[in-house]
Amino acid sequence: MTVPPEESSPRRRPQQRKQVLLRLDPLVYDALARWAGDELRSANAQIEFLLRRALAEAGRLPGGAGPIPRRGRPPAEQEPEA
Repeated sequence: MTVPPEESSPRRRPQQRKQVLLRLDPLVYDALARWAGDELRSANAQIEFLLRRALAEAGRLPGGAGPIPRRGRPPAEQEPEA
């Protein structure tokens, strides 16, 4: 009996954000938080931004990694042009 391709691979659950406990030197965190504020990001978003940039530069960013989720109000939907 053959199994259809959809059933042969494990089902992927919707991607959930991973929570990670990170211990940093307080001075390093303060510098990171200031940098994040300068770029209008949270410290958490700044860490993710920097990690993704480092992974991309090293050629190690997974192809399936989605973009960093945008925060705030979603953009207004535009009417299709006729």
